[in-house]
Amino acid sequence: MRRFKKIKNSAVYYFIGGIVFFFNFIPRSTAIFVGAMLGFWGYQIFRKDRYKADRHLRAAYGNALSQNERDRIIRQMFINFGKNAADVIRFRKYYRSEIMPLVAVEGLEHFDAVYNRGKGVIAVTGHIGNFELIAAHMAALEYKVAVIGREIYDKRLNSLLVSNREALGALNVDTKESVKKVVRLLKEGYALGALIDTDSIRVRTMFVPFFGRLSNTPVGQSLLGLKTGAGFVPLACLRIGKRYKIIIKPEIMIERTDNLEKDMYNITRLCTEALESIIDEYREQWIWLHNRWQTRPTEPIME
Repeated sequence: MRRFKKIKNSAVYYFIGGIVFFFNFIPRSTAIFVGAMLGFWGYQIFRKDRYKADRHLRAAYGNALSQNERDRIIRQMFINFGKNAADVIRFRKYYRSEIMPLVAVEGLEHFDAVYNRGKGVIAVTGHIGNFELIAAHMAALEYKVAVIGREIYDKRLNSLLVSNREALGALNVDTKESVKKVVRLLKEGYALGALIDTDSIRVRTMFVPFFGRLSNTPVGQSLLGLKTGAGFVPLACLRIGKRYKIIIKPEIMIERTDNLEKDMYNITRLCTEALESIIDEYREQWIWLHNRWQTRPTEPIME
């Protein structure tokens, strides 16, 4: 069994290595086309994922969207994922020459206002658009950027992912590393990316509204920001035709109280509202496969 798993992991590694080589060998226009086709085939093949995404869209919008509209959103979601993946694979070799000139940033002044205070930035985002591009682009612009990521089961695949993230200067921080290191980075003025749109049992969470329903949401980033004095800046990277636009929202601020739990809840709620507004505008770019309402509350919810 152990030997079979080792063989399987090696096969996956070499397969992905072949894909990486192929996508870096062909022109970007071809890579994007192939990525789009793979996304479309994924839409056709993975029926269970289609049904899951449809269920989540109905949970978020009820009857406000027709079946045809939901199908369109899901199909485009798969296609966008394929296109974005093609660019991510090419980051290490072609980011500065091919991709960076296609990225526009809207609201950079909001980011700068927090970053220039020198107390760190909690860059709040989710699995929408090309979220991997945010750290790459900000690092390429010479901001100090760190990304927290969970180690992949295969060390060789993990090394591929980490080297891709760090190629442009972003610092990768494994989730197993000490919280003291994350605190130190924030105090040194780093911008720390935080994905807050997953229902995870591995991290501390609170239930906050998301599309009108209570959603189990990570709050570790809120605690870190409140403890260190870092600012909270919601942002997302959207695909606009053949280009990208990083949208940066104004800093999220609350009136602090002597109740840390309440402050954590309020910051997380406002950050989630900001992310929800972006998702609502760019529905076909969020990964609707994430079940944001899987865990249900068993205790009274903080108001």
